[in-house]
Amino acid sequence: MSIRDNYLEILKRKDAAAKRSGRNPEDVMLMAVTKKHEPDELREAIDAGATDFGENKVQELLSKYDEIHPERWHLIGHLQTNKVRQIIDKVTMIHSVDSLKLAREINKRASAAGIVMDVLIEINLAEEESKTGISKGEVQELIEAIVSECESVRVRGIMCIPPRADAPEDSRKYFRETKGIFEEIKELDLPKERADIDTLSMGMSADFEIAIEEGSTIVRVGSSIFGQRDYR
Repeated sequence: MSIRDNYLEILKRKDAAAKRSGRNPEDVMLMAVTKKHEPDELREAIDAGATDFGENKVQELLSKYDEIHPERWHLIGHLQTNKVRQIIDKVTMIHSVDSLKLAREINKRASAAGIVMDVLIEINLAEEESKTGISKGEVQELIEAIVSECESVRVRGIMCIPPRADAPEDSRKYFRETKGIFEEIKELDLPKERADIDTLSMGMSADFEIAIEEGSTIVRVGSSIFGQRDYR
């Protein structure tokens, strides 16, 4: 199947999963993850209707930015503080905030650029050493600190990557737990201009339908759209 056919098939499956769970398909964004994929492949996805691209690494995003023009770029991978200035005016949202130090740097660079940057808090739900993100017990404290200190940052919600699973269904309990955390955050008394909590990013190629059934509003799909990455 072509990239166009893949994208349309994933879009159909996304919409069906939303309808199964009594949700409006338009409330779930399909993000195309572009890591290690070439500009011509990305153009095929845009031609198929893709609007939002997620990139893991700053340098790779920068290498594509002037050539590829989706409606929105997102930074979804780990972000070092010294790289923030390079992408602050190029992305719609940073999905991987995992420290107050990083939030402060984003705030500094966003303020200088005259913008407010939307961010998600990345949760390492199973506290795996190989993954970035904060523990679930730290989420509320970090959000409240960002809201208190960072005028040019707006927290929109949370992002999680569950542990690698043998079967997609194994991820459901993690998605359900993350949805619970999301609902708790929505109940916090936070100023809307600093914390407009409406985004729950979870689910990738193998398990995005289950993530949608459990409440995800953004699914991050790469290999099922573009095929397996070439790491040479």
